[in-house]
Amino acid sequence: MTINAVIFDLDGTITKPYFDFDAIREEMGLDRNSGPVLEAMEKMNPPERKKAEEILNYHEQKAVIESELNEGAKETLLALSAAGIKIGILTRNRRNNASEIAHKHGLKFDAVVGREDGPVKPDAFGILHLCGKFGVEPKETILVGDYLFDLLCAKAAGAVAVLLTNNSRADEFAEHADFCIENISSILDIIESKK
Repeated sequence: MTINAVIFDLDGTITKPYFDFDAIREEMGLDRNSGPVLEAMEKMNPPERKKAEEILNYHEQKAVIESELNEGAKETLLALSAAGIKIGILTRNRRNNASEIAHKHGLKFDAVVGREDGPVKPDAFGILHLCGKFGVEPKETILVGDYLFDLLCAKAAGAVAVLLTNNSRADEFAEHADFCIENISSILDIIESKK
């Protein structure tokens, strides 16, 4: 099956891992073991949630300013574009953060889905939405990410799940991946093997 689109996670995949979610949870007044931040925020009352959103927005903006690309990211995106393969970003961040990352580092994404667009990963919504936009089937699509939710999202949508193994917990997530790679540029080899 030919690959016609590649969808990337943002933090930890396009950019080097940045967020310390334990510290963010503590700043929000949450227990370190309270689970994913966005899901925990959904359970807050309106004033708590407003404060938590301000904290999260602050950290996300700081992440954009201090962002560094993962090795091979820019070259891989250029190679995909040159091959006519659509490039999507699917992030639990705001869509605008992805646009700012693209601008800062001279990257080009064909489309971005952020948390304001619909249900977040691990829900299949983002992949299905991007596939619809690109006019491709999920089975012709690779999703690349560094976290469990990326892989579960890919599986739920019927896309190819690729784990970038730069996360300290990568071994825990690997069983959910179709492929595990150490460098983002290895995507090009996977695409070649599927021709």
